[in-house]
Amino acid sequence: MAAASTHYPWYKKEDTDAFFALFQNNIANFVIIAITMLGMGFPSSIVYGQVLPGAAVAVMVGNFYYAWSATRLAHKENRADVTALSYGISTPVMFVFLFGVLLPAKQLTGDAEMAWKVAVAACFISGGIEAAISIIGRWVQHHLPRAAMLGAVAGVALTFIAGEMLFKTLEMPIIGLLVLAIIIVGLVARVSMPFKLPASLFAIIVGTTMAYLIGDADTERFSDAFTHLGFYPLLPNLAWFEGLGLLLTSMLAILTVVLPITLYNAIETMNNVEAMEAAGDKYDVRECQAVDGVGTMIGALFGGVFPTTVYIATVGAKWMGAGRGYSLLNGAVYALATMFGLIAALAAIIPVSVVAPILVFVGMSMIATAFQANDTRYYPAVALAMLPYFANYVMTRFNRGAGEVVSDISSAIVVMGQGAMFMAILLGAMTVSVIDHQFKRAAVFAAIAAGFSFIGLMHAPKLTFNAAPEFVMGYLAMALLFLYFSFQESVRKR
Repeated sequence: MAAASTHYPWYKKEDTDAFFALFQNNIANFVIIAITMLGMGFPSSIVYGQVLPGAAVAVMVGNFYYAWSATRLAHKENRADVTALSYGISTPVMFVFLFGVLLPAKQLTGDAEMAWKVAVAACFISGGIEAAISIIGRWVQHHLPRAAMLGAVAGVALTFIAGEMLFKTLEMPIIGLLVLAIIIVGLVARVSMPFKLPASLFAIIVGTTMAYLIGDADTERFSDAFTHLGFYPLLPNLAWFEGLGLLLTSMLAILTVVLPITLYNAIETMNNVEAMEAAGDKYDVRECQAVDGVGTMIGALFGGVFPTTVYIATVGAKWMGAGRGYSLLNGAVYALATMFGLIAALAAIIPVSVVAPILVFVGMSMIATAFQANDTRYYPAVALAMLPYFANYVMTRFNRGAGEVVSDISSAIVVMGQGAMFMAILLGAMTVSVIDHQFKRAAVFAAIAAGFSFIGLMHAPKLTFNAAPEFVMGYLAMALLFLYFSFQESVRKR
């Protein structure tokens, strides 16, 4: 007799926690995009009428697809505990497109609309490249050690998510620490909240209410919040096509930024899919990279300028016990919120210190998973793979002024932060190989690091030949050392 089919709910209570975590993570990026682009001189008609709606379309398409993908996996494995993959804009990628694509395009053209069109074209090309990369995604996943990939993800989680959001939490210490305590009790210890509310929703209600009662939040925020209310239809346009002409002629240099960050995005997707497999849900990495690429291209067709990816918050949603409902709700709410200008309103009303602790938990879960999913002997590899992101975090936050700001600390911070994802994975892979006494494999990874440094994917500000010669020599020296120990091993075994 065939086993009874397991009921996979469209929505459950745990989806509410995961929805708020994913929604607030994405909304933080949307607000940063709006503030930064307006500060660069882009008009609100482009920011609120084109860029954010385009990004919302990409987020909606990806979240709906991954909800369907989770449904497919649940039916295939007859499980009700499958968690849909989270989907959104990667924070490091967002900053690269803001300051490596949009800003240079505006400076070169002197025209905000043309700069936006160039960025849309760059985004469209980036999506196409990632979709093409998906062909080899599974092969790369098979040959890269899990400790290296999860260690790199944990580095992002420690710096850009848990670390940065803990800073934001403490900007309102009375409110932030109280909300953090609610999150620890409700999501870490899994203690029920009053009225059986989801912990994240309870935290937001309590934190926001207290912020206004004790005066930590200015009531003028309400009036400012509704300044940009209106109707912004989600309509496709030809901005990507118009921007291609400039991008492929006078602004070809911008593509040297697009290629490495697209490789980064594809690897981030691969890492996050690997993290979900470690947590119990196995998705096809090639399919996910293809979907991320296509989602990015669709967003560009609607005016978006930021590539999208399987989000690092997925394991946090898994820990929360979420299913597919949070993904469906996130896509629908983002589309509606963007169409009616509600994203800026919500971001203004709810203090950042209230939602930041939820994202601290997401970062905590990612770091914990990186260690739990690996044998204890690989912990040093996980830890080493996390470290390059300290430098990358500093670089991202100080942008072009990073070199001057950190010069008194170390001259290596900037070059270490350039291509941090590649450095993290390759150092982690070398360490795993050495731990397993696979010295030839470690030498191969060192040689790859040398090659990446030679063409500027690592330790250099742009793609060019002989971009970082000292690092090339350093990695080649590592490769020779590993080969020496490989030879010693072979002699010992004779």
